[in-house]
Amino acid sequence: MKKKPTQLFQPRMRLYFLLLLAFAIATFFVGEYNRFLAVAMLVVLLFLVLYSRIEAKNRTAKLLHYLESMSDGLDSTVRDTPLPVVIYNSETSDILWSNDRFASIAGLRAPFFELRITDAVPGYNGDWLLDGKSECPELVAIGERKYRIFGSMILSQSEYIVTTYWVDVTELSRISDEYLLSRPVFAILMLDNYEELLKGMSEKEKSALLSDIDEKISIWADDSGGYLCKFDRDRYFFLFEERILDAFVKENFSLLDSVRASAGSGGVHATLSIGIGKDGVTPQENYRFASLGIEMSLSRGGDQAVIRNKYGFEFFGGHSPQLESRTKVKSRIMASAFGELLSDASIVYIMGHKEADFDSVGAAVGVCSIARAKGKPARIVIDIENNYAHKLIEQFALIPEYSGVFISEHDAILEADKRSLLVVVDTTRPDKVESETLLLSCTRIAVIDHHRRAAEYIDNAVLNFHETQASSTSELVTEMIQYLLEKNDILPAEAEALLAGIVLDTKGFAINTGSRTFDAAAFLRRIGADVAKVKLLIQTDIETALSRYTIMSNVAMYKNGIAIASSEQQQSKVSVAQAADELLNIESVNTSFVAARDGDIVYVSGRSIGDINVQVLLEKLGGGGSRLSAGLQLPGVSVEQVVEAIKNAIDEYLAEDAKARRGRAAQ
Repeated sequence: MKKKPTQLFQPRMRLYFLLLLAFAIATFFVGEYNRFLAVAMLVVLLFLVLYSRIEAKNRTAKLLHYLESMSDGLDSTVRDTPLPVVIYNSETSDILWSNDRFASIAGLRAPFFELRITDAVPGYNGDWLLDGKSECPELVAIGERKYRIFGSMILSQSEYIVTTYWVDVTELSRISDEYLLSRPVFAILMLDNYEELLKGMSEKEKSALLSDIDEKISIWADDSGGYLCKFDRDRYFFLFEERILDAFVKENFSLLDSVRASAGSGGVHATLSIGIGKDGVTPQENYRFASLGIEMSLSRGGDQAVIRNKYGFEFFGGHSPQLESRTKVKSRIMASAFGELLSDASIVYIMGHKEADFDSVGAAVGVCSIARAKGKPARIVIDIENNYAHKLIEQFALIPEYSGVFISEHDAILEADKRSLLVVVDTTRPDKVESETLLLSCTRIAVIDHHRRAAEYIDNAVLNFHETQASSTSELVTEMIQYLLEKNDILPAEAEALLAGIVLDTKGFAINTGSRTFDAAAFLRRIGADVAKVKLLIQTDIETALSRYTIMSNVAMYKNGIAIASSEQQQSKVSVAQAADELLNIESVNTSFVAARDGDIVYVSGRSIGDINVQVLLEKLGGGGSRLSAGLQLPGVSVEQVVEAIKNAIDEYLAEDAKARRGRAAQ
């Protein structure tokens, strides 16, 4: 079907006639001879006008006849349906026919030649038909009514004709919206540092402080109309409707700042974790989601709200510094449980993250020493070519006890059986492990890690030794060794590998270091670790050092002591990380970000020795890590784009932090 005119002349044709008329008039006044030419042009123009008018009338008559015949020829189901129906051309969107019901709801007046469906219904988009769907995925509003649209498309005379049926679902939509908004949301609130907060306080002071915190939580909950119940000394259960959740999100869970304003006698500020569960099929599943939210918050340092739904996690808060509150109790329990796992295993496979570093390999050989002492064969799964611990691996290749220990993922998959134990070290993310296939193949999995947990994590581990307050995974493995091995069970080279992992992750005991870190280092020194050999292991070559300083030469201060350096030249991932570390040695720099390209990927390293949480900041861009050290990898983008994204993330983070500080000051 061809496009039919709605007027005697189309705007473009009218313009042509006017131009010809103007040209004829101008010609008439140029000269006597030209007057005859002008008259001839006017005669021809008049003939064309008359011809066009006759043709327009004929086309209009034919179109009316076609529409009438098409209406008569429509299937009775279409003509007699009580639903509004409209037929239009998919290419031009011109309405070809509609029944009275559609004309009524859309406010159309017949005839409506060349009226487009998008003019009649501005919110309509027919792309879903081109995707082969028979139902529009979204409701379409006409005035105050909402419609569900069904349709089909057929080929007619080389053009695609669309027939759509419009079902009024206004009342159903209202009921559905009300149902979704009234669904129950479960929340668990927990004081992160209950013991530290009340330490050294009298009973009267404890009662006053806890009453103050209870009152703040009650006021926050009462405004929502929900149900709040304190079911333990440091835990609360909160039930509310989903319509309230958006308000909590918009205010960025102001309760976190309100509770943080309360402090104990030692100057320790109270911090709260909030785990929220929604979208569960049953109330029990919502409660489990809320429990997972609390677990996730604590694994990330606390003082934040975590929403867990059927799709994943959302994080809010997490700006306050993390206090060291680790004890040896958990290490002893984890060591005992790990020993029991080993006793039932036929073979132990150990793997870290892709592009393994000293901490990953150091922790792996530490676990290997435990397995060897317990009489279990152990294999370290690693990509021998793509890693950052070549010197460490080369050193162990010369030790008889490590003959055949380092293997590829393919060999591990072929050897593994149902009694194999897989130990994942230095990561909790399934997409970052050395072999995702091996991870899926093994049913008995243990995880040992110190990074703040990301939204995606290994959730089927039978043992999860996860301590974000530890300096490194090597430190955690060292603590386990103290409870499982005798002094002579571990080789000096293994002790040095563990110490190298600690030294590198703490930047020479400068950041993310607690008393337990020095205890672990002292233990390794006592059992034979040579500090001089560790220093030789972690030395970098001259090319890497020069690359590091090349990146640092392009540094600029941004805001609040934040330095940003970047390089358009090809740089190694190690150089990027070392440059970020080195920038913290500059006066007035408390946070550093370095971005540079290595192949098709732009690597970003973030470091902090101040109040800024680089993990929360880089998570906005898809990265992760810990509070003081985080990273990001972005393929297919330019360094300039990445730097701009970092600046935007910094601005957003600082705005949120300033808002939180104003809230605390107001209290």
